[in-house]
Parts: sequence; structure tokens; C-alpha cells
Amino acid sequence: MTDGIQEERLMFSQIVKDLDKVISDKLIKERLEIDTLQDVGIVKNKVFYTKFIKIKTKLYYKQRRFNLFREESEGYAKLITELNQDFEEGVTATSIMDIIKSLIGCFNLDPNRVLDIIIESFETRPERRHLFIPLLRAYMPNGSIICEVLGYKFRYFADTRTPRSLFHVCSLLLKYGVIELHDIYQWLTPVDKNIISEWENDLAEAKEFVRKLNIIVTNKDKEHVEPEMEKPYDEEKYYANQKFGLCEGLLKVGDWENAYKIIKKLPEQSVVVHEAIARALAELIHISIDYVYTEKCFKTNSRRSKLTDDKKLLQKLQAREFSELRNYTIPMVIALGPALHFDTVLMYKLIRILRTIMTDMGVDSLNAPTPNTESETLYFEVMTVMDAAILPALSYLDCNCPMAEEIWTVLKFFPYHFRYSLYARWKNDTYLVHPVLIRRRGLAHKNIKALMKRVSKENVKPVGRLIGKLSHCAPGFLFDYILLQIQIYDNLIGPVVDSLKYLTSLSFDCLGYCLIEALAMADRDRFKHDGTSISLWLQSLASFCGAIFKKYNIELSGLLQYVANQLKSQKSLDLLILKEIVQKMAGVESAEEMTNEHLNAMCGGELLRGEAGYFSQVRNTKKSSQRLKDALANNDLAVAICLLMAQQKHCVIYRETAQSHLKLVGKLYDQCQDTLVQFGTFLGSTYSVDEYVERLPSIIAMLQEYHINADVAFFLARPMFTHQINQKYDQLRKADPNAKKLTTNQKLQKYLEATNLIMNPIVESVRPLHGPKVWEDISPQFLVTFWSLSMYDLQVPAESYQKEISKLKQLSMQAAESKDSNASKNKKEQERYIALMDKLQDERKKQQEHVDKILQRLQQQKDNWFLSRSAKSAKNETITQFLQLCLFPRCTFTALDALYCAKFVHTIHNLKAANFSTLLCYDRIFCDITYSVTSCTENEATRYGRFLCAMLETVMRWHADQAVFNKECANYPGFVTKFRVSNQFSEANDHVGYENYRHVCHKWHYKITKAIVFCLDSKDYMQIRNALIILMRILPHYPVLAKLAQIIERKVEKVREEEKNKRPDLFVIASSYIGQLKTKAAQMIKESDFHQVTERQMRVESATAAATVAASAAAIAPAVAGATQANVTVVAA
Repeated sequence: MTDGIQEERLMFSQIVKDLDKVISDKLIKERLEIDTLQDVGIVKNKVFYTKFIKIKTKLYYKQRRFNLFREESEGYAKLITELNQDFEEGVTATSIMDIIKSLIGCFNLDPNRVLDIIIESFETRPERRHLFIPLLRAYMPNGSIICEVLGYKFRYFADTRTPRSLFHVCSLLLKYGVIELHDIYQWLTPVDKNIISEWENDLAEAKEFVRKLNIIVTNKDKEHVEPEMEKPYDEEKYYANQKFGLCEGLLKVGDWENAYKIIKKLPEQSVVVHEAIARALAELIHISIDYVYTEKCFKTNSRRSKLTDDKKLLQKLQAREFSELRNYTIPMVIALGPALHFDTVLMYKLIRILRTIMTDMGVDSLNAPTPNTESETLYFEVMTVMDAAILPALSYLDCNCPMAEEIWTVLKFFPYHFRYSLYARWKNDTYLVHPVLIRRRGLAHKNIKALMKRVSKENVKPVGRLIGKLSHCAPGFLFDYILLQIQIYDNLIGPVVDSLKYLTSLSFDCLGYCLIEALAMADRDRFKHDGTSISLWLQSLASFCGAIFKKYNIELSGLLQYVANQLKSQKSLDLLILKEIVQKMAGVESAEEMTNEHLNAMCGGELLRGEAGYFSQVRNTKKSSQRLKDALANNDLAVAICLLMAQQKHCVIYRETAQSHLKLVGKLYDQCQDTLVQFGTFLGSTYSVDEYVERLPSIIAMLQEYHINADVAFFLARPMFTHQINQKYDQLRKADPNAKKLTTNQKLQKYLEATNLIMNPIVESVRPLHGPKVWEDISPQFLVTFWSLSMYDLQVPAESYQKEISKLKQLSMQAAESKDSNASKNKKEQERYIALMDKLQDERKKQQEHVDKILQRLQQQKDNWFLSRSAKSAKNETITQFLQLCLFPRCTFTALDALYCAKFVHTIHNLKAANFSTLLCYDRIFCDITYSVTSCTENEATRYGRFLCAMLETVMRWHADQAVFNKECANYPGFVTKFRVSNQFSEANDHVGYENYRHVCHKWHYKITKAIVFCLDSKDYMQIRNALIILMRILPHYPVLAKLAQIIERKVEKVREEEKNKRPDLFVIASSYIGQLKTKAAQMIKESDFHQVTERQMRVESATAAATVAASAAAIAPAVAGATQANVTVVAA
């Protein structure tokens, strides 16, 4: 194959030779390869190669000779001398440029080398920038070439520390626009990718540090190893980074725009985290705020620095008005961010400026600036500065309490929702993007964990001081851990509350946010595992809220709004928080287990209720109660929460707990009801009547617009009625020309007139609530009268007043006889007790006058309450409507309302109201309580039991004494009833006789027994529990018959045995009842002592007493048969 190629090449060479006369030698030499030209003979091989090598060497490998320093020193020496002389005033860049040109021309100097010398000279004398900058512009208009020269300089120092002077010159050239940042930036080392990677590594190392801190050491040898401290600052790494050095240089010459471009190119905070850069930027901020600070905030001398001599820079950066801070100052502060902590003086200055801005705006936590104005823009800029710089910077300052208080002086101008958003970002976001803060957070966590292990009642002060120090700079996650511990260990609540006394105002406010955040955690189960009760962590937090807000002045608005929002979302669990707050801060209890003594005191005036009406005498609630009132008023939450609770009360069963255990449903309903009553009581006692009337909607609006049930609506509106009637009464009395001469009767008439004027519109407003058939049996006036009155209106608790006065008299005597050395103190105490006694006497007298007026009012109205329809069914219907619309809804509302219902029935009886059968009312109440018992919640059962007990008290008082019966019942319309009795005791008149009444009482006791036994036998938790609760409540008056007591005892004993290991709460109640019942055994009476019985009934009684009662039906049947023998039936007259 090689031979073939050779032949072809020879043929090609021959053809070229033949074309020699056609094509010129020049063209052939240009186009053909050297080997071909040799074959053809056009070039000689040896001679050609010699010339070719010489030319190639000269062209490609021989360096062109320039006039270097060592070669032509005279020209460069002259140049250096010219550039570094002491310039006179007349010397300009143009004149120097002319000299440089002449030197280049004379000595044939290299232009690039000349440029380098000019830059070197500028580097040694940067203060001559006014000369060198124009010179460089004139010498080299193309900035990219200057950047190349600078770039080679930076590359030379890539592995060593770059001189600061080079950064300074480069910064000046950038500042004055000689070069562009993007041209020089690419020459700088390291590359952005490496800087980003290093920053991410720092974040990862910080997170790993925190992870190691949280590892539990099980090896004893490692237990006492000190944790690694914060990572030391690597100065050499900073100086090796030319981009950081250039940024520092730019800031030092006042070139904020180019410095900001570098900052934005790299990860957030990775540049300003270095102290040198941070301080340079801080100095620039000092200059920008100097004028407004000295003129509007704090009169002091202006700050002096190298940059203040630059008039153009001052004119550009320095703000003259607060609004101009948005141009440069605020962006610089935001860019500086947490690194602001390097200059605490600047931090104080900024805070004072921000405070002055907010003060000048005239805003506060309740009044924001006018929308779409310059003020609103500046308002939110202040918030941005707090978020981006000041709060994060505080995290770096250890134990700087004054700084935290200064920050609070600005934050307090913002409403709570803005402040809480700042705390949320500070706590949850800021600490995640700064390696140093991540490490500090880990160390703080370790410290607070160790500290919480030492918290106890004995060391509150020393531990409290340490907690205060930790909280000054980082309150957020500190409180998170404290709250977590409280949720687990509720015995820490007291010591922790006491130990928080050393917190700053900022820390207290942050604690308010952390509480809401802890309560709002969506992933926490709010019920215990059995699904029948509220979780302990929620109860602990609620208790802590009440204690902390009572003891310290923390804003309540956020927490109250949270509760309102939960109610809007149809969630009532968080009412537990409101309940604790009202109880602790206002001293208004929500106690069901009140003694009769306390209940009687609660029927009196405000002073008696305060002195004797509560279990615990809550003192020092005046200030905290006022704070709670103000928080509700400032956010218009008082009425809103009331109405939301009233609405939630009736949807808690159907919506919130549709799938929940019945026991839990009852608890939530009770909590809603109890908190509503407690909150309503607080409003009624704290607000003046004028404030109350002004804020609360009218009764008509509550019933019709807000769809509030009558029980709640009248409960809320009740305080208004007396006030409005008294106001109207005063108007009518003053309008009378003979006002000063009015007799008692005339005054009473004026009062009744005022009552009618106020109550008649309300009477008309309730008419649409029910159908016409309802008003055929009872009048709207009666309905309004029943719901608008309270126990205070019906009776004076004389015994409670007398008892309290006697107690005060005794205390006064003890104070007078005390031999304590502090005589003045004893005298003051004695005077206080005497003043209280006088006030109680006046209050009792005032209440007595009020009760007399009310009774006169009822006396006037009574004949219009029940319409006359003589048929038997009509009277039954009247009682039905009375029970359904009045008694049953109210007797389970509160304990006082239970007593009120019983008292009101007695009052109607005493007033001899027409067409009302007292006997029939009692009969309907006692004859079948099964359904009422079953449908009650736990607290309602307690109140219903109180109601039955009060009713039984009246019944048994009439039963016990014939003289009392004859005086109070014999000739009353309520006892006008025909009885048909088949024994010798029957009477001919229409009034119930004493013995017939005793028969009816006997029947009622058996009916109650039958209902209770039915519930105890039902196996249903709710029925058994409610039956036991009611038995406990009516124990003073039931059972009184030995036979019935045996039945009840055996049934409860059976429940006790069956529930011992199944439902412990039922076992406890049953055991308690059995114990109390046995103490009454000696007081039980025979049936023959209770009412007169026939011989047959006595035999049945004896047989029943001798036999063992095996079951409820077997036990009750003979007794009921005996009662039936009396053939006592109630027939409406």
C-alpha cells in the first residue's frame, strides 16, 4: 500500500512541475506544504529550514524588550519622583498628565507599567485622592484595564494577607466610579461558591455542637467534661478573603452602594458577621444619624471621623428629618442586622431615635398611625429595624438588662399582635440562620435545664436572679423550657412564679407570647387518654396563667383575644384559662361546693359578699382586677367574650363534642356555664353601672339579634334593671314640685311607676319569643319579673349580717385590748373594723328598704300573672309553663339561682297569687324527678339538688308543725284543692287539711325514692352519679323515713360494691354518702310518726320493715300500695 501512495505522490509532483509556467512561484509557496515544495524543487531543504527556524524564533519565542526599571531607571525614577512629590496648590491632574506623557515619549516607557506605578503611588498616598482619581481617569479612561492591573495585584496576594492599602485604593476607585465592581469582583478570591460552602459548614458545625450538648452522657468518666465553648474567631481566614477586605474598605471610604452589592452577593449575614466590617458599617450609620440624633433626641457634640470631612458624603448620607432615615440609614441597619451588637453605643442611639419617632407620631398600643401616610410607612420601618437588627443583636449581649428595658420603651408603642409577631421571628427564625446564635442557644438551653433542676421554694431569690440574667438576652426559648417543665410538674408553678420577679418588661411581654404559643400547640392532645377529662398540661398552664398575670403586670390583651378566637372556632376548652385569670386577678370564684352559710351571705349586698361570701378571702385584687378590666375594655372583649360563651354553651354538646364521652361533654358544658357566670359576675362587680349599661347590648338585642337564651340574657342584663329603675325613680321624684314633701307611700308609687316605665318595653320584647298559647297560661309580665329578680331582691340575710357584725365587733375588741407595742397600728385596725360594721349596718338597712319595695311591686302585679281559666287542665298547663320556662332553666343556672327558684315559689304562695296552685307546683316537681336527674351535668345536678333541698325544707317545715301549717298554708289560694280520701280523716272543705298535707308529703318522699332507685339501678354512669349527688344535697331533709333510708342505703351500698374497681369516682361518692347517711340513722322516724296510717297500712309497714328488701320494685311496692290506700289525688279547684 505504501508503494501505491509513493507512486501517486510522484505523479502529483510531476503535475505541479508542469504547471510551473502557468502558476507563479509565490502562489505555489503560499498554498502547498513544505514537503511538496521540496519534492518539486522550488525550495532548497537545508537553506529553507535554517531561515524558517530563525523567523519562527524571532516571531514567537524572542521577548520584546521593554524599558524595565533595571534597564532604563532614569525614566521611571523621574516618573516616581513626579508622582510622590509634595504637590503645591497649583498642581493639577492635567499638569501631571502632561509630564507623564513627556516621560513616556522621551524614555519610551511602557504605558501599562506607568499605570501600575501610578496605582502604587496612589496606594502609598491615598489622601491625595483628589489628584490621583482625575489623573487615573485621564490616563486610562477604560476602567476594565485598570481592573486588570489591580486584579494581577490581588492575584499576587491570593495566598497571603492582602495589604489594607490595596483595598483602600480599590475602594476609592470604585467609590468615584473609575472602575466598576463587576470588573474587579471576578479577580478576587475566594470564589463565591467556596464562601457559601464555608458558611453552610459553620451552620452545620453549630447544629452539631447543639446536638452534642443535648446528648445524655451515661459514662461516669465523661460526666464532668466541660462543654465546648463558642467557636473561636479565625482572623486569618478573614484576612485571606479579599471580598471581605474590599467590602470593609468600601465601607471605610463611605461607598455604601458597592459594599451593599457585595453583601447581597453572599449568604445573609455571612459578611457583616465579621467585626471589622460590622464596625465599619456601624461608623457609617453613626454619621448618617448624627444630625437627627443631636438635634431631636439627645443634645451632644457631633461625631467626628475621617468621613465627616467628606462634605458630599455627609450631604448624601446624613438624614435631616426622620423620614429621610429611610433613604440610607434603615437599609444600612437592616444589612448590619445582629452584628449591631458590636457597637452598643450605636444601638442605644438607634433605640432613642426610634422612640422619638414613635412619640412624635402620637401613637400607642391602641392607636395606630393614619393609613396610607408617611407616618404609617415610617411606623412599619421602625418595626422592621426592631425585627432585623435590634432584637437579634440583643441575643448577643449577655445580661444587658438596661438594653432590654430601652428596647421595651420602643416596643410598647406597638399593639400586642405586632409585638408577638416580632417575638415569633426572634425566637423561631433568627436563631436558625446565625451559627453563633445557634451555639449560644444551645448553651443557654443547657444552663436553664441545670437551673430548673434547682428551683424550689427555699431558693427562689438566688435562682430567680439567675433566671433573670438568662432571660435578658434570650427570653423566648428560655420560657419555652420553663413552660414545658410546668406542664409536666405542676408543683413548680408556685416557685417559678415567685422566681420570675427579676425579669425585664421585655421578658414579661415575651412570656405572654410564649404562653399563647404553648396553648396553641396543635399537636398536643387536650384530653387525657381515657377521653373523659381535660389534660393535666392544659390545667397546669391555666393555673400558671392565673398566678403569673395576677402577680406581675403583663399585658392580657393577647391571651384574652386568644380565648375569644377559640370560642369563635367553637372550642371552649381554653375557657379554663379565663376561669383561672378571673379567679386569681379579680377574686371572683367559681365554686360549686359552697356552704349554706356562704350562700346566705351571697344573698346580701356587695360588702357582705366580699367579707363572708367567698371561701378564700382574696386580698390585694384591686390593681389586678383593674388591669383585667382595662384589657377587656381596650380591646372591646368584655361583651364579646360574654356573648361567645353564651352561644358556645348551647353548641358545645352538638358541635364541639359530638363524638366525645358523655362525662367529658358534661364537664365542658359545666366549664362553659361556670366561666360565664364567673365572668358575668366580675363584669357586674367591676364595671360601674353606667359603664355596664353602656357596653352591654339591651336585653332585646341579646334575645333577638345574638340569639342568647333567656337564662343567660337576663343574667347579664339583671344589674341594669335596678340601675335604670332607680334612675327613672330619681327623675320622677325630682320632677315633682313637692319632691321634698313626698310621703313614704307617694315615694313608693313613684318607684312603681318608674318600674313600669322601664320594664314594660322589656315585657313587650319577650312576647314574640313564645307562641300565643303560652301567654294564655302565664303573662309576659310574670316571665320578665321572674327572670329580672334575684335573691337580693327577695330576702335580707339578717343572720349573715349579724354574724359578720359580731365577728367584726370581736376583732375590734381584740385590737383594742392588744398589748402589741405598735399602738397606732392597733388603733387603725380597730377603726377599720368599726367602719366596716357601720357600712354593713347601712347595707342591711338599704337592702331591707329595697326588698320592701320589690314586695310591694310584686303585690301590685300578682293578680295579672296567671290568667283565669277554671278548667283543671288550665291550672296544669300554668304549672307546666312555669316549670318549663322559669323554674327548670334557672334552678340549674347557679347555686344562688337554685335557692332563688325555691324562694320565688314560696313568695308566690305568700303573696296569695290568684290561679296559682302551690300544692300542684310542688307535686309536679317531686313526683317524677327521673328525667331531670338524668339530663343534668355534674354541676347542674348539684344545683338541682340544692333546689330540691330548699323546696323540701319548706315542705318539711309545714309538715313538722301544724300551727305553722295553719298560719302559712291553711287558707291560702295555693292550697285550694279538693281531696277525696277514703278514710276517717277526710274533710269537706276545699282547702287541704294538715293530715291530708302530711299524706301528700309521704307520697312525695316515696316518689323521690322511686326515681332515685331507678337511677341507681340503671347502670348508666350519668344517672348513678347524678342520683348520688342529689342524695348528698337533699340529705338534710331526705330521707326521714327509716324504711326509705334502708332502701336507699342498700341501693347505694350495692353501687359502692359494683363500682369499686370499675369507676372509682362513683365509689368515692357512694362511700361518702353512706357515711353521712349512717350518722343520721338516729333521726329516722317511722311512717306512723310521719303521717297517720290505717291498721292495714301499719301491718304492711311492719312486714316491710321485717323483710329484706331485695330489689327496688319489691321494696317500694308495699309502700306505694299503702300510699295508694289513702287515695289522695290532687284535683284543681
